[in-house]
Amino acid sequence: MKTIIPFILLILFSLTACSDMPKQPINIVDKVDLKRFMGDWYVIANIPTFIETEAHNAIESYELNEDGTIATTFTFYDGGFDGELKQYNPKGFVKDTESNAVWGMQFIWPIKADYRIIYLDEEYRVTIIGREKRDYVWIMARTPQIPAQEYQQLLSYLEEQGYDISQVRKVPQDWSK
Repeated sequence: MKTIIPFILLILFSLTACSDMPKQPINIVDKVDLKRFMGDWYVIANIPTFIETEAHNAIESYELNEDGTIATTFTFYDGGFDGELKQYNPKGFVKDTESNAVWGMQFIWPIKADYRIIYLDEEYRVTIIGREKRDYVWIMARTPQIPAQEYQQLLSYLEEQGYDISQVRKVPQDWSK
């Protein structure tokens, strides 16, 4: 029963993806080279879902499958750096093959949560994943830390996109052990 509760909550999270949409569409990046986008991304900050409110050392990893889907592994320590290791394995489906920036993220069949690449620097070093509803967001980077000035610029970008940045929280990252 303890393991099924997170999945039930993920279903509820996914179902909310279609309600209360803002009138102004969220911007997405023009083009994502999926092969370059694959690999590990450290979660720098987010508006967390219920499963990641106490996440530490959170990493989202992507691997392109032969069929074009994206094998995703989301890992973190729950409650602290010495907390329980949690791992989730949703599957990504590219919905907009012209840009490759709009995905459906499936935790449980048949529901696919809205997942949009709304920012990606030219070096594929920093990205922001958002949702049309603007209820959740993830600022991610190839390294566990980014400069404070860059972080502030990303927050300003999120605010321009209609996000309430007062809800964004930094995810603790410490890989010194």
